[in-house]
Amino acid sequence: MIHPRTLRVDYDQTTSVLCVVGSGLKVNPNRSAPPSSKFFSVKCTANVQHSIAPTPQETSHLSPIPLNGNSVLLIRMSHASETENDGKLSVRYYGENKEVLGKAILHLTAVEISLDVDADRDGVVEKNNANKGSWKWGSNGHGAILLVNCDSERTYWKKPDSEQDHVSKVSDLKDMSVMVLRTRGPTKLPEGYKLTMHISQGDAESVRVFMAASSEVKKNTLEKLLYNYFVKDYPLVLNSEVLSQEVPYVGGVAEMKFYVEGLRFPDKDFDGLISIHLSLLEPICSGLPETPIFTDTAVFRVAPWIMTPNTLQPVEVFVCSTSDNYHFLKGMRNLVAKSGYKLKICHEYVNRGDRWMQDELEFGYIDSPHHRFPVVLDSPRDGKLMDFPYHELLGPDFGYVTRIAQKKDVSSLDSFGNLEVSPPVSVNGKNYPLGRIIIGVAFPTATKGRNMTKVVQDFLWAQKVQEPIALFSDWLLVGHVDEFMTFVPAPDRKGFRLLLASPDAGYKLFRGLQSDGHGQAKLFEGLKDEQPITVDEILKDEKLQGENNYVQSCIDWNRDVLKRELGLDDEDIIDLPILFKLEAALEQETEYRAVAYYPDMVNMIVLGKNLGIPKPFGPKVNGRCVLEAEMCSLMEGLGLNCTFIDDFASYHKLLGEVHCGSNVRREPFDFKWWNLEM
Repeated sequence: MIHPRTLRVDYDQTTSVLCVVGSGLKVNPNRSAPPSSKFFSVKCTANVQHSIAPTPQETSHLSPIPLNGNSVLLIRMSHASETENDGKLSVRYYGENKEVLGKAILHLTAVEISLDVDADRDGVVEKNNANKGSWKWGSNGHGAILLVNCDSERTYWKKPDSEQDHVSKVSDLKDMSVMVLRTRGPTKLPEGYKLTMHISQGDAESVRVFMAASSEVKKNTLEKLLYNYFVKDYPLVLNSEVLSQEVPYVGGVAEMKFYVEGLRFPDKDFDGLISIHLSLLEPICSGLPETPIFTDTAVFRVAPWIMTPNTLQPVEVFVCSTSDNYHFLKGMRNLVAKSGYKLKICHEYVNRGDRWMQDELEFGYIDSPHHRFPVVLDSPRDGKLMDFPYHELLGPDFGYVTRIAQKKDVSSLDSFGNLEVSPPVSVNGKNYPLGRIIIGVAFPTATKGRNMTKVVQDFLWAQKVQEPIALFSDWLLVGHVDEFMTFVPAPDRKGFRLLLASPDAGYKLFRGLQSDGHGQAKLFEGLKDEQPITVDEILKDEKLQGENNYVQSCIDWNRDVLKRELGLDDEDIIDLPILFKLEAALEQETEYRAVAYYPDMVNMIVLGKNLGIPKPFGPKVNGRCVLEAEMCSLMEGLGLNCTFIDDFASYHKLLGEVHCGSNVRREPFDFKWWNLEM
């Protein structure tokens, strides 16, 4: 509801005033009456509506109305004016004996003004939606959506479009949200009145607004070609340096398009909400500032960055080529080809020997009713792959975002093997249709330890739509959650299974082998530079058993957290037979943390129904690796196919596995994030 504004009038004077259709003018007749006035009457043209409060007692509609201190005259115009001052209203004042003491005259001009956005989220900018000035989550919610314009239309000397000071190509406009200024009224506004668009200082770092000045003019083919490359028809209206600017009033029935661009994602200091205002200003007198007499507001929420879980369909797989990973690369080529997806290889002149594709980046996307595109989150680890996300991925309809941390604050836990996301879950009646982000941190009671840096954690929590879960991963030497857990699709229950590394399952398997007479079966047999070890020797090693008891307790702590936070039952979890050993922490010889004893099978790549699993080189019975056989037995019951990839020398020995050395861009969710019930 638009509240009426108070208007001051004087008797024996004519006042010209501009009003907005849908809003009212409030006049106190007593305040402007001549001395000794006791009565008043009102007369107006047909396009002017008026009412009086308190409502006078009826005698005759022509009879003067008693004047008292709290009399209010409310004036409205029913439709926009075709010419200036085409509405008229007069107030006559009378004395005790009904003699005329004076008359105040109003000349009225009405305009329709509406700053419109796609508040109902259907991809169309509707006219004057009643909810455009607020935001509400949910399928019955409302409020417009804004994308961070973090892709780049340029392919050479590129930088994100949000860092350009102009619209470089017309194709960039699809990344922005359309906002329409609709007006109806006389050919021009009365002298001195003007329209201004403005934002607050607080929103200025998060948004820019461009205006379509002559973009609707038809152009011949050559003009269109030039226009696509040299765009000058979209002047910048608002940015961090220009918080308010006059915009044209066209006259008649008109629509003017604006393009709104998000500049940054929600974060600790930014809740994602942005308000853009359009005000009609009235002149007072020369030398004094104009006064706003009407303001329309549109509210946007910046779309969050969204991660994609293993259960979503892959689009393309990324791996590095290095001088020593031939066997790994061959296995990945075969797996990806068999699965029917694209394989993108980052060659050594780009990766400079850094093979950890998972650790450098995380794929996600942003979405709105009018457009969506993938966005890569670049980790602060900054290894030799540090240029890959920006130089190789950023481009048209492929966005880029990062968070800069102080070098002293960055640890191994800031690599994105330590950043995962669950499939959709429901927990105690609360739905998470986009899943929940999972990160690893130090143990909650630890006085020291490694943590994911605060700027990254703040960013992840601020996205809101995939409420994060913090697990304890600092017990691992590398410290990544993907070393002990992953998700695979399943045809039943919740649509997935949580896979957890389990030393207990490993020891159970090996004891079964021993009791069946296979205690002399060897792990690592045939591996170059690797000493084979028998099942009997492993089971006899009390120190190793103690270390794995500790590891199992760490994983069990995380198991309980995951069951609670994801609403899982034990039937939703599969334990994989994986042993660990403790090694001296790299930064401190007196501290010991865990690494996988043999290739860590939970650290896999999931491509639909096909799994790429580190080849464990376990003990063989009847010529078949029992660890591989156990994995196949566990996974094939879910309709999943296991492919074992040799990553021993080129990844496992360097404290990583298949998942660490690969990355997958996936299709986005069908579910629209703005339909979340918050």
